[in-house]
Amino acid sequence: MTQKATSRAPLTADEPFSPAVTEASAAPEAETRRGRSRLRPAGRDRRLSVDIGTSLVAKGVGLAAPLVITPTCFRYLGDQRYGLWMTVTALTGMAWFADLGLGNGLLTRLSLLSDDPRQRAREISSAYATLGVVTLALLAGLALVEPLVPWARVFGVTDPAIAGEASTLALLCFGAFAVNIPLSLIQRIQYARAQVTQTNAWQAAGSLTSMVAVLGAIAAGSGPLTVIACAVLTIPATNLVNTLVYFWRQESTARPRPHLVHRATAVGLLRLGLQFFALSAMSSIALNMDNPLVAHVLGLTVAAYYAVVGKLFAVLSLFVGLVGMTIWPANGVALARGDTAWVRRITRRMMLLNGVIVGTAGLTIVVGGHRLLDLWVGGVDPAVVPVAVLGALALWAVLVATASPLLMVQNSIGLLRPQFVGWAAFLLLATGLKIAGLREFGLVGLPVAGCLAYLLTLWPAAVVGYRRALATSPSAAPRSAADVTV
Repeated sequence: MTQKATSRAPLTADEPFSPAVTEASAAPEAETRRGRSRLRPAGRDRRLSVDIGTSLVAKGVGLAAPLVITPTCFRYLGDQRYGLWMTVTALTGMAWFADLGLGNGLLTRLSLLSDDPRQRAREISSAYATLGVVTLALLAGLALVEPLVPWARVFGVTDPAIAGEASTLALLCFGAFAVNIPLSLIQRIQYARAQVTQTNAWQAAGSLTSMVAVLGAIAAGSGPLTVIACAVLTIPATNLVNTLVYFWRQESTARPRPHLVHRATAVGLLRLGLQFFALSAMSSIALNMDNPLVAHVLGLTVAAYYAVVGKLFAVLSLFVGLVGMTIWPANGVALARGDTAWVRRITRRMMLLNGVIVGTAGLTIVVGGHRLLDLWVGGVDPAVVPVAVLGALALWAVLVATASPLLMVQNSIGLLRPQFVGWAAFLLLATGLKIAGLREFGLVGLPVAGCLAYLLTLWPAAVVGYRRALATSPSAAPRSAADVTV
């Protein structure tokens, strides 16, 4: 059976990306028996459980590797050189927006596409071409700016020897970051193709390789810049090897090629990517305004205590994010095939899983938080951060965790307007409520106000958007084969 494709209007924020699912795409002749089993609910459930487990393991390795090398690097590099390296690294972390949200856009579109290698290759080729241009622009800008910036003075380097290395170190770190922008697309591609365990294995291997390379360079007495290069170049190198292996040995039919770069596809990817970028920027502002508000109303000392406590609960957000990234493409595939029953069931399960795990961990922090803080940072005054603050932060974590699966269903088809409305309303309402709560009730007023604002804004947006996403499925609203955009 052949698929007839016709033109389709550009994707907008209130129109989800929705390719057609034809009989051929739903059950392609080339599909293996193993592939068919993954489409069945039981197979998908098992795959999802394995993917979540490997994601946690990979993230654990990724967090442990820096902890292992930090003491050795600090002693070997010295405080100023190590501080310079960490400062430049922090600046690259602030440039998370450099991919323009295109990685998330590609993840969404690939997870919804039928099993046509040429369609996938066109999306992938256009994504690599777009981010390749971004990378070249960043590298060109870095080359132009580098001679003009007094790096040693900017970063406050006083040691003359280290000052002479500041420019090279900045070029090394910023250059590695820029090169990794297109190289990291392979992770989104593998997520979209339900190869989460595979990409997790590569990420864990990259972290371990970086650790071994750094420790080996130190043991060999290599120069400081060589040690830093081993740390910052290993991840891009791992992504490059993963990309080559994937496209030249596993998915050669989807390999990116210059002649498959498609202007309309690139524009569609960029449009959806910019929507994800704008949504991420808005939510990032909304979620990171607490410390400035505490500092403004209650002073820097209280803000410092609150920031330390917040780091405990940040671990819970990490778990929620890992689970969300895993179910994102799985939801897209199921909705494209019209399997809303599976989406409903897995969403309920993920809400329960998130609620139980985050709730239990949050309760543990509430009960033993001050004792843990004593061991970690030497203690936080209970009068400044009482148990009520910990309890309110735990409630906030549960609200965010249980809403996340609803939002991931919307992300899986690019339905972002309800989230835009929700986050905009939250930003406005929460700012006012938090300031009032801080002035009236002290520090506990801030997380309580955040919980109230989230219940009044983001939760309704999550529920409304979730229902709209289910309504776009072919099982709820028949769609023609003309809905495929490539």
